[in-house]
Amino acid sequence: MSSDVSFNRLKQFPRLMWILLFGSFITRGSYYMVWPFLAVILYERFALSATEVGLILSTAAVVSVFVSFIGSSLSDRFGRHQLMYVSGALYIISFSLLAEVNSIQGYTVVITLCSIATSLWRPLTSALIGDIIDDDKTRELAMQSLYFAVNVGCAIGPLLGVWFGLTGEQSSFYITAMAFAFLLVLLAWGFNHQKKISAAKNEKELNSAAKKSTHNFQQTMRVLLKDKLLQCLILANILCMFIYAQMDSSLIQYLTRAKVPNLLALISSIIFTNAVVIISSQFVLLKLMARLSIVHRIQIGLLLLLLMVSQVWLANNSLTFFWGWIGAIVVMSLAEAILFPTMNVHIDRLAPKHLRGAYFGAASFYDFGFAIAPLGGGIILDHFGGFWLFISGAALTLFVMFMYAFLEKLPRPNFENLKTKASLD
Repeated sequence: MSSDVSFNRLKQFPRLMWILLFGSFITRGSYYMVWPFLAVILYERFALSATEVGLILSTAAVVSVFVSFIGSSLSDRFGRHQLMYVSGALYIISFSLLAEVNSIQGYTVVITLCSIATSLWRPLTSALIGDIIDDDKTRELAMQSLYFAVNVGCAIGPLLGVWFGLTGEQSSFYITAMAFAFLLVLLAWGFNHQKKISAAKNEKELNSAAKKSTHNFQQTMRVLLKDKLLQCLILANILCMFIYAQMDSSLIQYLTRAKVPNLLALISSIIFTNAVVIISSQFVLLKLMARLSIVHRIQIGLLLLLLMVSQVWLANNSLTFFWGWIGAIVVMSLAEAILFPTMNVHIDRLAPKHLRGAYFGAASFYDFGFAIAPLGGGIILDHFGGFWLFISGAALTLFVMFMYAFLEKLPRPNFENLKTKASLD
């Protein structure tokens, strides 16, 4: 299916969509204003090693993946906005606790709560966009816009954190808590407005499909287990996320161990370059690829534009060539600008309306790639070195390409029959 990314479609965004965009910007900005410096706080307070910090974060990520799937599936039954209120409240509580906690055990529990809140919020937001925007092309632009807003926040947040001197201040976590409190107020207003519009047009309420759905959790699981295309897609994207996560974890470890010149400046430049390239190129690339199908866009992002090329570049770059590292990150970021928002659009196209939350919840299993990346990358680094870490990434990219080539030939359930059967039951 081709895509029309005409920005005239922005006029079709409902008020609630604009609230989600603004909320994503302020919450991601405040989140990254303080979260990247959590490792600094843990090191200075408890002298934890990089492995110990990574273990805490990885454990939290694994727990949150399962919670995200269950929570997103329940949103199909109980309504999206109720679960979003719960997730937002959990954000406020967990970040407020982060500002006060003073033990390793306390940090472990609270970081897990933060990860659960994050992994709940993202699929719920994506599923909500599908609920409030009917037109496929407008919905795709909405998801692209959401990813753009998140990346603007990610780019600005760390810079503001440094500017305001929040790099090691534990109390700064209150900023994120306040940002989410403000967003929940805006959401309540937006949900109210959306319901009035729906009532005026004699349409279903925002979450009526979820309330009227007769699918229970077991029935939802049966559908997901029958959808072989979805299962293959999840595995392929787990591998994709594993490759990308090396930039945040193993690459930094590799550069640190190798004692590259200007290490701190290089790490800061990598993070900034990644966000800026995505912000500046996302919609340009989307426009250029407007006539390509979702799968073809992902294949181009994986191979031609250039995830594999970036991995080979990282494997062969000289340790002392500062701009070589930046160049590889530019290429990797171009691929990310295509792949990441397209992954959400792909799930949206695959998901039946009455199971949209479950499908986005299942897509949260992608995060296993992020969760296991520090451990897997660390093992490769310790036993084989940086060259083989990134060559392994290039090889995995080829394997993912192979999986995508056969993706659309895999069997899927007959959703209408399943829905009718569930109604009879």
